[in-house]
Amino acid sequence: MPLTRISLRAGTTEAYRAALVSGIYAAMRETYAVPDGDLFTVIHEHAAADFIFSPEYVGIRHGENLVIVQIVASATRSTAQKRALYAAIAGNLGRDPGLDPAEVVIVLVEVSPENWSFGHGLMTYGPSES
Repeated sequence: MPLTRISLRAGTTEAYRAALVSGIYAAMRETYAVPDGDLFTVIHEHAAADFIFSPEYVGIRHGENLVIVQIVASATRSTAQKRALYAAIAGNLGRDPGLDPAEVVIVLVEVSPENWSFGHGLMTYGPSES
Protein backbone atom coordinates (compact mmCIF):
# COMPACT_ATOMS: atom_id res chain seq x y z
CA MET A 1 0.00 0.00 0.00
CA PRO A 2 1.75 3.08 -1.08
CA LEU A 3 0.62 6.35 0.43
CA THR A 4 1.14 9.12 -2.10
CA ARG A 5 1.39 12.81 -1.32
CA ILE A 6 1.33 15.26 -4.21
CA SER A 7 2.45 18.82 -3.53
CA LEU A 8 2.06 21.65 -6.03
CA ARG A 9 1.19 25.30 -6.34
CA ALA A 10 -2.45 26.22 -5.85
CA GLY A 11 -4.55 27.15 -8.83
CA THR A 12 -4.74 23.96 -10.87
CA THR A 13 -8.02 22.47 -12.04
CA GLU A 14 -9.70 19.41 -10.61
CA ALA A 15 -9.06 17.64 -13.93
CA TYR A 16 -5.34 18.46 -13.73
CA ARG A 17 -5.10 17.06 -10.21
CA ALA A 18 -7.09 13.96 -11.22
CA ALA A 19 -4.64 13.39 -14.09
CA LEU A 20 -1.74 13.55 -11.63
CA VAL A 21 -3.37 10.95 -9.39
CA SER A 22 -4.27 8.72 -12.33
CA GLY A 23 -0.81 8.89 -13.91
CA ILE A 24 1.00 8.14 -10.67
CA TYR A 25 -1.35 5.28 -9.77
CA ALA A 26 -1.05 3.76 -13.25
CA ALA A 27 2.75 3.89 -12.98
CA MET A 28 2.66 2.16 -9.59
CA ARG A 29 0.37 -0.55 -10.97
CA GLU A 30 2.57 -1.05 -14.06
CA THR A 31 5.98 -1.08 -12.38
CA TYR A 32 5.57 -1.53 -8.64
CA ALA A 33 3.15 -4.46 -8.27
CA VAL A 34 0.49 -2.29 -6.65
CA PRO A 35 -2.83 -4.13 -6.75
CA ASP A 36 -6.08 -2.74 -8.10
CA GLY A 37 -7.91 -0.76 -5.44
CA ASP A 38 -4.75 0.09 -3.51
CA LEU A 39 -5.07 3.85 -3.96
CA PHE A 40 -4.35 6.28 -1.11
CA THR A 41 -3.41 9.79 -2.24
CA VAL A 42 -3.42 13.20 -0.61
CA ILE A 43 -3.01 16.39 -2.64
CA HIS A 44 -1.47 19.46 -1.02
CA GLU A 45 -1.83 22.77 -2.84
CA HIS A 46 0.30 25.69 -1.70
CA ALA A 47 0.41 29.42 -2.33
CA ALA A 48 3.52 30.40 -4.30
CA ALA A 49 5.03 31.93 -1.15
CA ASP A 50 4.63 28.59 0.65
CA PHE A 51 5.99 26.33 -2.10
CA ILE A 52 9.71 26.97 -2.12
CA PHE A 53 12.30 25.19 -4.24
CA SER A 54 15.57 25.80 -6.04
CA PRO A 55 15.12 26.86 -9.66
CA GLU A 56 17.90 24.44 -10.61
CA TYR A 57 19.23 21.39 -8.85
CA VAL A 58 21.60 18.68 -10.16
CA GLY A 59 21.44 20.32 -13.56
CA ILE A 60 17.64 20.15 -13.80
CA ARG A 61 15.61 23.36 -14.05
CA HIS A 62 12.39 23.68 -12.08
CA GLY A 63 9.66 26.26 -12.61
CA GLU A 64 6.25 27.24 -11.38
CA ASN A 65 4.68 23.95 -12.54
CA LEU A 66 6.85 21.83 -10.24
CA VAL A 67 5.08 18.84 -8.71
CA ILE A 68 6.62 16.99 -5.78
CA VAL A 69 5.49 13.39 -5.40
CA GLN A 70 6.25 11.62 -2.15
CA ILE A 71 5.49 7.92 -2.04
CA VAL A 72 5.62 5.98 1.22
CA ALA A 73 5.82 2.26 0.46
CA SER A 74 7.00 -0.99 1.97
CA ALA A 75 10.70 -1.65 1.43
CA THR A 76 10.12 -4.66 -0.81
CA ARG A 77 11.03 -3.43 -4.32
CA SER A 78 14.25 -3.70 -6.31
CA THR A 79 16.33 -0.83 -7.62
CA ALA A 80 15.16 -1.73 -11.14
CA GLN A 81 11.52 -1.41 -10.06
CA LYS A 82 12.25 1.99 -8.52
CA ARG A 83 13.91 3.25 -11.71
CA ALA A 84 10.98 1.97 -13.76
CA LEU A 85 8.53 3.66 -11.38
CA TYR A 86 10.26 7.05 -11.66
CA ALA A 87 10.36 6.84 -15.46
CA ALA A 88 6.74 5.71 -15.71
CA ILE A 89 5.49 8.51 -13.46
CA ALA A 90 7.38 11.17 -15.44
CA GLY A 91 6.21 9.68 -18.73
CA ASN A 92 2.58 9.38 -17.66
CA LEU A 93 2.46 12.93 -16.31
CA GLY A 94 4.14 14.17 -19.47
CA ARG A 95 1.29 12.72 -21.52
CA ASP A 96 -1.51 13.79 -19.19
CA PRO A 97 -1.75 16.49 -17.86
CA GLY A 98 1.16 17.53 -20.11
CA LEU A 99 3.65 18.22 -17.34
CA ASP A 100 7.28 18.70 -18.37
CA PRO A 101 9.10 15.65 -16.91
CA ALA A 102 11.75 18.02 -15.51
CA GLU A 103 9.00 19.44 -13.29
CA VAL A 104 8.37 16.07 -11.59
CA VAL A 105 10.33 15.50 -8.38
CA ILE A 106 9.77 12.08 -6.81
CA VAL A 107 10.78 11.09 -3.28
CA LEU A 108 10.38 7.47 -2.24
CA VAL A 109 10.19 6.77 1.49
CA GLU A 110 10.49 3.09 2.30
CA VAL A 111 9.24 1.57 5.53
CA SER A 112 9.14 -1.94 6.95
CA PRO A 113 5.95 -3.83 6.12
CA GLU A 114 4.93 -3.94 9.79
CA ASN A 115 4.58 -0.14 9.78
CA TRP A 116 1.11 -0.28 8.18
CA SER A 117 -2.30 -0.45 9.81
CA PHE A 118 -5.37 -0.25 7.58
CA GLY A 119 -7.82 0.02 10.43
CA HIS A 120 -9.03 -1.43 13.70
CA GLY A 121 -5.58 -0.80 15.17
CA LEU A 122 -4.28 -3.99 13.57
CA MET A 123 -0.83 -4.48 12.08
CA THR A 124 -1.76 -5.39 8.53
CA TYR A 125 1.50 -6.84 7.15
CA GLY A 126 3.60 -7.60 10.20
CA PRO A 127 4.48 -10.92 11.76
CA SER A 128 1.70 -12.68 13.63
CA GLU A 129 1.68 -12.52 17.40
CA SER A 130 3.09 -15.53 19.17
